Amino acid sequence: MKGNELDWYLNIGFFRMHQDMFTCQYVVHDNVACPVHWLRLRIADVSLGEKQRRLIRINAAFTVTTQPFVLTSEVETLYAQYKATMTFDAPESVTYWLTNGNRYAVFDTYSVEVRDNGRLIAVGIFDRGNQSIAGIMNFYHPDYARYSLGKYLMLEKIRYAQQHSRSYYYPGYLVSNYPKFDYKLFPCQAATDVFDAGTHQWLPFAWNTVQRLATDIFNEMQYDPYTDS
Repeated sequence: MKGNELDWYLNIGFFRMHQDMFTCQYVVHDNVACPVHWLRLRIADVSLGEKQRRLIRINAAFTVTTQPFVLTSEVETLYAQYKATMTFDAPESVTYWLTNGNRYAVFDTYSVEVRDNGRLIAVGIFDRGNQSIAGIMNFYHPDYARYSLGKYLMLEKIRYAQQHSRSYYYPGYLVSNYPKFDYKLFPCQAATDVFDAGTHQWLPFAWNTVQRLATDIFNEMQYDPYTDS
């Protein structure tokens, strides 16, 4: 799943899980179906504000490298330290989330590594297409929580996309009535699109648009073709 093929799937609202592509319209939280809204950023339209520039300054002393992803014990150890502090469900390991036991890598996967005097403190994993990148995982050492490294990794992925002439960055989704995923709007809400699964169109992000799309999803969930006319 590389190059134009990955670009095509991302453009129709699909995303990576393990070594496959999937999509969904809702997730269940506390036994309630919550609508899902897939996002992308238009790289050419990204303009960083003061909050974003300040975060870059705060992390300027760290060393950042971006390269083809290699799964190491160092990476897994960092993820285990991160996962131990999470208050929401998270994959059991990097290996599980990326491969689920599949030995054959079908994605062109890269990583952003952030180090503090050689110590690995954050990793951001993403897949590359010809015109896009897709963010897969971000995690960091709990000792560095005050540096907002998850958001910082998003900015570094955007910088990579800018430097390598990618048009879009797909960070995943946010969820209605579940604000834990709203951080994906941090880089530049004005350059963010939301996917309308009903029309297969990307629309400029706005909260009233999200509300309308959520209503459409609820209506579709309640529609029974055998009883409704």
